[in-house]
Amino acid sequence: MPTPDTLPHGGDAPVPRTVVRGAHLIDAHGDHGLHDLWLRDGRIEGLDLDGAAELEVDASGLLVTPAFIDPHVHLRVPGQEEKEDLASGLGAAVAGGYATVISMANTDPVVDDPAIVRALREGAARLGLARLRPAAALSVGLRGERLADYAALRAAGAVMITDDGIPVADSHLQRRACEYARELGLVIQTHSEDPTLRSDGVMHEGRVSQALGLPGNPAEAESIMVFRDCEIARMTGARVHIAHVSSERGLRVVEWFKEQGTNVTCEVTPHHLTLTDAAWERFDPVFKVAPPLREASDVEALRDGARRAVVDCIGTDHAPHTRAEKDRDALAAPFGLPNIEVAFPLLYTELVLSGELELATLLGLLQGGPARVMGWPEPTLEPGASADVVLLDLERERPVEPATFTSKARFSPWEGRLLRGWPQATLVAGRMAFRRASGAPG
Repeated sequence: MPTPDTLPHGGDAPVPRTVVRGAHLIDAHGDHGLHDLWLRDGRIEGLDLDGAAELEVDASGLLVTPAFIDPHVHLRVPGQEEKEDLASGLGAAVAGGYATVISMANTDPVVDDPAIVRALREGAARLGLARLRPAAALSVGLRGERLADYAALRAAGAVMITDDGIPVADSHLQRRACEYARELGLVIQTHSEDPTLRSDGVMHEGRVSQALGLPGNPAEAESIMVFRDCEIARMTGARVHIAHVSSERGLRVVEWFKEQGTNVTCEVTPHHLTLTDAAWERFDPVFKVAPPLREASDVEALRDGARRAVVDCIGTDHAPHTRAEKDRDALAAPFGLPNIEVAFPLLYTELVLSGELELATLLGLLQGGPARVMGWPEPTLEPGASADVVLLDLERERPVEPATFTSKARFSPWEGRLLRGWPQATLVAGRMAFRRASGAPG
């Protein structure tokens, strides 16, 4: 399987030798203190070296760490470019500190054709922003009837197989998909919700949904399908990744299967770690996501799972829509919200500054965690590692201002929220892919 740093990125122009001056360096190996970090030919060259640099970056007062990996983003390409395109989506990713993202296949047309995979990779590489690794569809047209051609999709550059957005209802098809993916070394990602039990639910089924009179989606819809997907993972030996776990019951199922030695991993999203269904009391469809925001006890269980490494990684499930779509009523508005630009400052402020997570734990969920899910090398600042680096300002507090988003989806459930930890610059394979303008938010 291609790793994030083995495929071309950013065109043929030479990569300048770069020094990041006065950086406070932290990676998976620990806190390295203050050093000058040197980058050359797309790789980490070393610390405190001599010689000339073509680009100098002042990192005084900033934390410098490997850039993040997002295993779950929606870029809406092809066919839904009014919501997002490669430039806006990958630009939003580097603004959020991400160097590599995996895009989902529920586009129009669906990413079930090798030609679409190649076009996505080539289009993204020309931009020189975040590195794109496409996921491809589990079933042709996401219809859940017959398998796509995984071998051809893998050869074109697909790194994951998923019908995300649509649960695979047919258990036999899920088994065959896992067997096929296992033979090719591909990860199967699931959208684990029982479609008949979730029915037309638009939010979590509970006290708030009953008070508002909105159709609910029970946590059991998730836990039942998580159990099935984990059982098929155990049965087939496939590498199965459970996307966007939202409930305590669902996480307990994953943990139980992990204890049995099943080759299963899971992710949580920034919104499921920071918001509850009580947000719906504002009756605003900006909070409409799938799976839905759950109760406070579920949020605490997910945070506890992150602390105890039951949760493997954080995937944003960045899901842009037009403002007009999200302004529809609660039943008609689409599921999903944009969050990749605010993910780190949100989680740093809500979880690290509050004392609920160690900074090293949060960084691991954004760096080594997703890399291990995918079977990629763990991001580090060691000489020879890919020069994917983010500079973070942990001190200055700035509000979330959706009007300034690089994403086309300029709305947010955290609008106006004061956060710390904003990315100031992101380098991808040694190239400056994002640099926050002086005086800009964050």
